[in-house]
Amino acid sequence: MLEIRIHGRGGQGAVVASRLLALAFFKEGKWVQSFPTFGAERRGAPVASFTRVDKEPITLRCGITEPDILVVLDATLLRDADVTQGLKEGGQAIINSPHHVDLEGITSYTVDASTIALNNDLGTLTYPIVNTAMVGAFSGATKLVSLDSVVEAIKEYVKEKTQENIVAAEEAWRRLK
Repeated sequence: MLEIRIHGRGGQGAVVASRLLALAFFKEGKWVQSFPTFGAERRGAPVASFTRVDKEPITLRCGITEPDILVVLDATLLRDADVTQGLKEGGQAIINSPHHVDLEGITSYTVDASTIALNNDLGTLTYPIVNTAMVGAFSGATKLVSLDSVVEAIKEYVKEKTQENIVAAEEAWRRLK
């Protein structure tokens, strides 16, 4: 079973990112779960969302404390919280940052999803909505789900600015470092 934990701040789209990942994997014939957890439900507050993927039905019904992969929608969370807690040995992190982020013992990838989102009119300068860009980056970093499936998931699930979100996912996939 593959377990993914997504960390973000309220308003960045962590819950939608989790659902898009699940839908993209589902389109490839996998069994999936997607669910959020919230603390203070307000814009800017830390949030986490989870995605499980398997070839068999998933019966586990709990939060993900030992993920295989982390997706971090806001690099400031790396200093504000221990988002890497519980990451399995050999785990990966995909981080929204314009700069390389070195996490000891963790294979990390970065993409400037905030700039990509802003260039595609997704959110505001204060609150760029980076979810679709980060799902595209996930596809590029892990190769576990195809970009085509991500695009199909966006077409099906994202009802506003669909084309802009597709472009953001494709651009993040290409610009991943």
